[in-house]
Amino acid sequence: MPLIGYARVSTEDQTPLPQSQALKSAGCAEIHEEQASGGNRARPVLGRVLERIGKGDTLVVVRIDRLARSLSHLLEVIERLEAKGAFFRSLTDPIDTASPQGKFTLQVLGAAAEFERALIRERTKAGLASARSKGRVGGNPGLRARDPAALRKVRLARQDGFMERLHRTAGDWVPHVRRLRPDLAWQDVLSVINGPLPEARRWTQGRLLRAVRAYVRDGFLPETVLDRAGMRTRDDRLPALVAAIRGADPSITLQAICARLEAMREPTPRGRSRWQPSSVKMLLDRAERLGLMG
Repeated sequence: MPLIGYARVSTEDQTPLPQSQALKSAGCAEIHEEQASGGNRARPVLGRVLERIGKGDTLVVVRIDRLARSLSHLLEVIERLEAKGAFFRSLTDPIDTASPQGKFTLQVLGAAAEFERALIRERTKAGLASARSKGRVGGNPGLRARDPAALRKVRLARQDGFMERLHRTAGDWVPHVRRLRPDLAWQDVLSVINGPLPEARRWTQGRLLRAVRAYVRDGFLPETVLDRAGMRTRDDRLPALVAAIRGADPSITLQAICARLEAMREPTPRGRSRWQPSSVKMLLDRAERLGLMG
């Protein structure tokens, strides 16, 4: 079972060497180091690791806080790993999702997070009810008066909240958009993005375009990703699509690509619904000849 290590430090004057040494001692042949804030969920190195990790691999950290600073982010990363058939292990915490004990610990953490959210909701409802009973009207006085400064502040806050939500999910879609656009049409890019995601986290084309435009506006993505995609014949489109799936996960098997295409409801070259590994191999060979496997 391949062990992939991830070491993170927050500032330039810190060194990831002790973490890397501990990960190497634990058996990690591949170790990725990153200098970034733990509160930033859109870390490029972590994003690439999560994109490349394959079935049966285990992501290893020295401590949980090296991976995530919040329980919600930790559970989100582990959910992505489980969707790929991969595992997570912390060397100093009792979490190893490859073991029954580690899975139980994870279930306890998830239940604790849900309990905390429920308490917050109940406290909020009680506070609002108490304020109403005392005759206090909720809301911002400036908004009730339609004050331009207050309205502008709310718009900026909403935009910041929208960007924060995008940053939390950037690892799901940014690498694919950067790699596939504008060579593939948005519909095909969307299929590649949604393929490994659980139903609750899948994107619509409208949401994806809005997210991409926001990232282009703020300089996180180049403007070229919004260029018009070139027209492809069906003979060229399928090799490009299969090459995109292989590019997102170089270790993916032919059978797994078949399953991904069937989940995307992509018909075979002969219009059938069931894919065979031989058909995928043929398309990969064609993609290689067309120069689409870079």
